[in-house]
Amino acid sequence: MSEPRSAGGRWLDPLASACMILAAVALVVMTLVQAWQVFARYVLNDSPGWTEPVALLFMSLAVMLGSAVAVRRESHFAFLTLRDAMPKPLNMLSRVLARLIAAASGATLMVLGGQLMLDDWAVPLAGAQLPSGLKFVGLCVGGALILVFAVERLLTGDYVPKQEG
Repeated sequence: MSEPRSAGGRWLDPLASACMILAAVALVVMTLVQAWQVFARYVLNDSPGWTEPVALLFMSLAVMLGSAVAVRRESHFAFLTLRDAMPKPLNMLSRVLARLIAAASGATLMVLGGQLMLDDWAVPLAGAQLPSGLKFVGLCVGGALILVFAVERLLTGDYVPKQEG
């Protein structure tokens, strides 16, 4: 039986749900873009150049949003096998260390991804009429979310799944 969820762990539930919905939508859009690529190439014999960069944009967004939620649920950056094999005092220390590593990684992705996004914004994306800086939006936003969710785990402790009913 799982322990009841604390109020401190609930306030980011809507953000995590939104991330999962957006990641799912991004995967569906990426699939539709790739389907159009295949149809246009093999049926219409007119392969559009915009499909690959647009599909990569949506894939990057889906991966980073999914990674952020995995950090929140402690299934990413958690080192579960090593942590579970440790004695209890080291186990708690490893949880804190894993959360700090996740927070530092998220902050780095957010800052460096944001710099790349801003530096590349004025350059047109090859094959599509979009700013090239869009390639790094997933890194920047995903890094920020990883940071937020890792700090949440530091402050509220272990992830406890939402109670049904």
